[in-house]
Amino acid sequence: MKRIFLFLILQSFVLIGFAQDITDAVRYSFNNIQGTARFQALGGAFGALGGDLSAVNTNPAGSAIFSKSFFSGTLGNKKFENNTVYSNSSVANNDSHFGFDQLGAAFVFNNTNRNSKVNKLVLSLVYDRMQSHDNSFNAGGTSSQSIDRYFLANAQGLALNTISAYPGETLTQAYNFIGSDYGYSNQQAFLGYEGFIIEPDSYDDNNTVYHSNIAAGSFDQSFSYVTGGYNGKLGINLAMQYGDKLYLGLNLNAHSIDYRRSTYLREFNNNEGSLINSVEFSNDLSVTGGGFSFQLGGIYKVNPTLRVGFTYDSPTWYTISEESAQSLFTKSTDGIVFDDGNVDYSFSVNPNSVNIYPDYRLETPGKLTGSAALVLGKIGLISFEYSRKDFSSTKFRPVKDNYFATQNTIISNALTSSQTYRLGSELRFERISVRGGYSIIESPYLNKAIMDDTSTLSLGLGYNFGNTRLDLSYSTFDQNRTNQIYMVGAEDIAPLAKVSGTHNNILLTLGFSL
Repeated sequence: MKRIFLFLILQSFVLIGFAQDITDAVRYSFNNIQGTARFQALGGAFGALGGDLSAVNTNPAGSAIFSKSFFSGTLGNKKFENNTVYSNSSVANNDSHFGFDQLGAAFVFNNTNRNSKVNKLVLSLVYDRMQSHDNSFNAGGTSSQSIDRYFLANAQGLALNTISAYPGETLTQAYNFIGSDYGYSNQQAFLGYEGFIIEPDSYDDNNTVYHSNIAAGSFDQSFSYVTGGYNGKLGINLAMQYGDKLYLGLNLNAHSIDYRRSTYLREFNNNEGSLINSVEFSNDLSVTGGGFSFQLGGIYKVNPTLRVGFTYDSPTWYTISEESAQSLFTKSTDGIVFDDGNVDYSFSVNPNSVNIYPDYRLETPGKLTGSAALVLGKIGLISFEYSRKDFSSTKFRPVKDNYFATQNTIISNALTSSQTYRLGSELRFERISVRGGYSIIESPYLNKAIMDDTSTLSLGLGYNFGNTRLDLSYSTFDQNRTNQIYMVGAEDIAPLAKVSGTHNNILLTLGFSL
């Protein structure tokens, strides 16, 4: 009756205890604007240049450089190649994705009052894809560590009656009730128990000690990891030119998160003494979120050739929602004999249920950016930009929540300040422009084995038809990182896949003066 009563009360509520951690904090804090083709070709070094709609996302004063109202849209094709090493085995895979990277318009209002110091006002609306989550890798090999460690680590210390179904309950009802009543770890232990991966030392309701039905030995494992989605930013920009040398701007930004992840682990063993010989474990996660930030920026023309720029990016304040679904399938080669004499060889723990977790808040760090550019008339330009972002200041909120307080401590100890260096150049030959750029984004992790620095090389071409511009760019970067196959927080139960990735990006931008 207790469970039925709770169901009536909690059926409209959400499950508790899903573990947000440092990887989530970095995922939604780490941005690399894709932008227009010209922006990408110059390595994003636009802080002191302006005159490009993606440059407005780097420095809000950049729209005041436009002499006419301007519109641009950008299509991109991203291709990645990942080589994954897991347990001395290597697997290669690649994929590509196509879509919009940027869309925006700037409207210039010239001041006809010659006595005013404000020469013009510019109102812009700009959307940029800040980060693409499209990625995948496969890993496979022979390991001495079984997935049973994951379920055991979640189960130890939990009472048997908090990880098992009550008489008459379906798997779906029990899975939902356990998540609502006790939390995420109990749910994971429930899957392992119902899949006969773990066994209690005693069938007493108060038992808290468990052992594995999978014997030690070697395990053939394969793992697939697929992610999709993006971080996007829609900015409302207001900028002005004050006198002949100073440009000032403000951005009010609405941020969006769309992140999807699917993982699948298959494990097989024929170890002597194993009751369970095959395990298939699937997990799907869907994340949506929205946030707000603002930017203040300025550009100053020191002389006709030299420009300098400065930008302050506020923290981004997110509210994030998450949903997940899981399933577990196990097999026994010899079968498991039950008290009634029946023998079963396979077990399906598929709750057919979506876990909907409480919204949580995340505050990502602010950023300071300084930049300088040499504008060489009709010949071209050289531009440099430097920014600093302290990832250790990232915070889950409310900070008084015990779990979030622990995660915030982990973040402050494991993350550090990340510097970004961008360099770009452009040569002009009448209507044709040739461009090149290079950027380095330092890893936010103190331990760079988790995620290495990112160096990007870019090239591009542009053709100016007069009121219309067509730009093309190509960029490439390599990144090394490690992905945990599964984890509950302990090093010895978190096997790592080492992923070496090459990412190639082609952008095409059409822009025209209005």
